[in-house]
Amino acid sequence: MTRVLIVDDSLTMRHHLREALAADPDLEIVGEAPDGERAVEMTARLRPDVITMDMMLPGISGLAATEQIMAQCPTPILVVSSADREELFTTYNALAAGAVEVMEKPRGDDSDADWPLRLRATLRLVSRIRVITHPRARLDGRVAAPPSPAPAPAPGPHGGLTLVAVGASTGGPAALTEFLRGLPAGFGVPVLCVQHIAAGEQFAVAFSDWLAGQTGRDIRYAADGTAVGGLGGRVLLAPPDRHLLVRDRTLRLSTAPPRHSCRPSVDVLFESVAEEFGPRGAGCLLTGMGRDGAAGLLRMRGRGAVTFAQDEGSCAVYGMPREAALIGAAAHVLPPGRMAARLGELLPAAVRR
Repeated sequence: MTRVLIVDDSLTMRHHLREALAADPDLEIVGEAPDGERAVEMTARLRPDVITMDMMLPGISGLAATEQIMAQCPTPILVVSSADREELFTTYNALAAGAVEVMEKPRGDDSDADWPLRLRATLRLVSRIRVITHPRARLDGRVAAPPSPAPAPAPGPHGGLTLVAVGASTGGPAALTEFLRGLPAGFGVPVLCVQHIAAGEQFAVAFSDWLAGQTGRDIRYAADGTAVGGLGGRVLLAPPDRHLLVRDRTLRLSTAPPRHSCRPSVDVLFESVAEEFGPRGAGCLLTGMGRDGAAGLLRMRGRGAVTFAQDEGSCAVYGMPREAALIGAAAHVLPPGRMAARLGELLPAAVRR
């Protein structure tokens, strides 16, 4: 039996959630909290296996409740949120503070038909994740303001390192933030990122703006046909539902079938970087569930690239990095900030493998 705590101030939404969960006898609702204070108190008292968390709550917000829960009584949290732009940014702050996944609230249209089924499946998945304690407000942008964006350095090779490829899934917003903040000022090598985002396209599109605000870096979604040589130190993300790869030193977007049920897929990006750049590339595989990226990282290492996997202690979910470590794909196993520092150290000298 999976014990669920529902947190939402709307009677109507709590009714939707109760109805959706009633169809699964293995999901038991142990409580309902209409505000953030009671969410924190009921989590400590009831010890649920998983929480559905609204962001816009009376009293303390869903973000503040998430911060307190993850700092005091770590519990897997599924954010159930609307696609309002202000709420989207708050949702990503909650993911950075330790929430595991996000799901859009019902829209009131045909897309709602399978919403209860998706909710139940997501809750079962999220409830099995081993979460870690997060210091309150560690990454939500309120502890210290992010640095101002620096001008993009002039493009060109830097010490033999030409491109960095990064893959992340569950827990990725916090890990990517730490990684990008850790890159030295003036890091002139382009960074291509695949971040799995399970929620709708509106959530994914807002991610680049949120991440740019957190890190002070020039972050955009990749466009098909962009030449790698002109990117300088920009950070480019795979767009929603498109594979991102490099072919003939040019960025390509693809609607090819998903890999590991993922599109975009980390493996697709890593394999293309292995073929195009060999020892002039670097691969970083961050927190996430499943195995996407492990085989691609091994391909990169086999072609001479420097490869990293996130260490278990800093992972929200030690799945994808674990698979990479098990097959020998990662030359270095480090927290995201130390990966970034190591990449900075590579710039003065050519990468030799």
